[in-house]
Amino acid sequence: MADDSKVSNVGGRYAQALFDLANEQKQVAAAEADLKSLKAAIADSRDLRVLLASPKFSAEEKGAALTAIARKAKFNATTTKFLGLLAANGRAAELAGAIAGFEALAARARGAISAQVTTAVPLSAAQAKGVAAALRQALGKDPEIATRVDPAILGGIKVQVGSRLFDASLKSKLDSLKFALKRA
Repeated sequence: MADDSKVSNVGGRYAQALFDLANEQKQVAAAEADLKSLKAAIADSRDLRVLLASPKFSAEEKGAALTAIARKAKFNATTTKFLGLLAANGRAAELAGAIAGFEALAARARGAISAQVTTAVPLSAAQAKGVAAALRQALGKDPEIATRVDPAILGGIKVQVGSRLFDASLKSKLDSLKFALKRA
C-alpha cells in the first residue's frame, strides 16, 4: 500500500516554507492577503482550476499563468516567486493545500484558530454570528471562520478545527442509520 501521507502533506511543506520566508521578511500579512485573493480566483474560475490540476499543461505554462495572475493582481514579490517555484517544481496542483496550510500557520501566529464551516445552504448573518459565538465558547479563542457550501451534506453543519471534525450533517446521520440497519 502506498504512503499517502507524503502526497497529502506536500502543500503543507510548501506553506511552511512560504510562511518562514514571509515571517523573516515581515510580510506575512501581505502574503496572506495575496493567497486569499488567489484562493477566491481559483474558486471563481473553472479554467484556472483545470489549468492547475491538468497534466496536459506543462510546469512552464502553469508557472507563466500563475506569474501573470500575480503581476496583474500586484502580488507581493515573495508570493509571486513562491507561485513560480511551486509551478516549476510541478506542484501547481498542490496550490489549494498550500494556501490552506499558510492560512492556518498565519492564524496560529496571530493566536487565532481557523475553522472550516460547511453547510448545505449559505448561512445568514445571524446564523454565522451564532456559529462564531458557539465556537468562541467551545474553543476559548476567537475563531477565523471560512464557510463553504456543499449541498451533498443535505442539511446540518460540519465544522473542522485543525484535525478535529464536528459533523452534525444530515448526510452523516443518514449514513449512520443505514449502517445500523445493515448490521441488524
